[in-house]
Order: sequence, then C-alpha cells, then structure tokens
Amino acid sequence: MDGKNAIVTGGAKGIGYAIAKRYLRDGARVIIADQDEKAGEAACDDLSELGDVQFVAANVAERLDVRNLVAKALDAFGDIDILVNNAGISHSAEFLELKEADFDRVLGVNLKGAFLCSQAVARHMVDRVKDGGDPGCIINISSINSVVALPDQVPYSVSKSGVAQLTRVMALSLAAHGIRVNAIGPGSIMTDMLGSLVGDKNAREKILSRTPLGRIGEPGEIAGIAAFLASKDASYVTGQTVFADGGRLPLNYTVPVDE
Repeated sequence: MDGKNAIVTGGAKGIGYAIAKRYLRDGARVIIADQDEKAGEAACDDLSELGDVQFVAANVAERLDVRNLVAKALDAFGDIDILVNNAGISHSAEFLELKEADFDRVLGVNLKGAFLCSQAVARHMVDRVKDGGDPGCIINISSINSVVALPDQVPYSVSKSGVAQLTRVMALSLAAHGIRVNAIGPGSIMTDMLGSLVGDKNAREKILSRTPLGRIGEPGEIAGIAAFLASKDASYVTGQTVFADGGRLPLNYTVPVDE
C-alpha cells in the first residue's frame, strides 16, 4: 500500500482502528474519521509512529460533514485511493417498542452514511480515472446480521442488509470506471460493543455455541481482509461480501462449548 491514501470512518476504535493500523503498517497514509473527537485524537496519537495519520471529526450521516471530510483528505494527501465505510452504531429495543427517532438515527449513520461517503469519494475517483489515474476501491463493513436477524436490533439488522445491497449496486454502477466495491461481514468480534456481553458467562456461551471455530474473532482479523480487498490481489473482486464469522452462517445447530 505504499503511496496509497485511505479514509477509514469510525476509525477511532474497534474494527476501524484495527484497519487504520493495518493500512499504516502496510505503507498507506490514513485519515481517521469519527464523531468521537477525544477517541479520534487518541487513536492518531497511538498510531502516529506507524505513519502519516490524521483525524477529522465527522458525522457521516450529515452531508456537510462528509463534504468537509473529503475536502480535508484531499488537502492533506492530494488524493483518495481507498474508502472504508466502517462507522456504525446500534440501538437495542424490541420491534414494538422501537422509536422512530432511534430507527432513523441508526440508519442515518450505518446506511445513509455509507452512501454519502461513497458517493462523494467515488465522484473524485471517477474524475481521476478520466484524467488517466488509477481507479480506487471502496470497502463497506456490513455484518452477518445482514443475513440473520436479532429481534432487539431492528435498525442495525436492517441497516446492514442495506449496506450489503448498497455494495452490490455500487459495484455495478462503478464497474465501468474500474472502481471496485466490496464488503466485509464480521461475526462476533472482540470490540467494545461485544466486550460488555462476553463478561457474562451465559452470554459468552451463547455466542460460542453458534461459532464452530469456538472463539471470538479479533479486529485485526477483519483488518486483514480489508487489506486484501484494497490490494492488487483482489483486482478481479467486486460486488462481494466476505463473511468472517468463525463458521456461524453455515451452522444450522449449536456446537459444544469448552469450559
């Protein structure tokens, strides 16, 4: 990735942080975008020894924030080769109790945000191709919950299904310009969101009982896929979702859990 420039949304923590770290180690320059300014600045401080990394505060659900994000990335690096739409939030509520505002808020970040960022960056990439430059690539972070559903995670499940379909539509729309669009569908990954659950023995056993590999995944394992999808080794891959779930999706039963 030497000489490549990347934007990673939601890059202050978890999977986004791991992707930013991997890209820096592979030689890319990285813009971390996040709503959490304190965490974003801290992430930049932590990762600065690995390469050129900068933080931009942005709410990806807001068009003006996205426009400013792209402008700042271009000011900083002069070009954008890779966009990772990782920013995501969730809200727990049963279907009959879910408030409209919470539904809108989650879809705004998870789905609309991916659309706004992708459209803005893709327009830049298309112009670059017209000028004889190399096409870039876009990577969306979806979820196994784009396929399976959680009854108390209505907007999250719906938004991730939307991200999966957005990936396919974008891939077809941008193929004529050589721009590749793919997604990653993580299963149970050890992030702050999941960490609050696995401390509970019953919750951990429930997760592991539906995970044939018998363990929870690490953010770095998702970052490895993001590195592959952004590389020349994936030059003929577009419109795909790569699921990294420890074997959960093919499973139609539960597996024994080691104590």
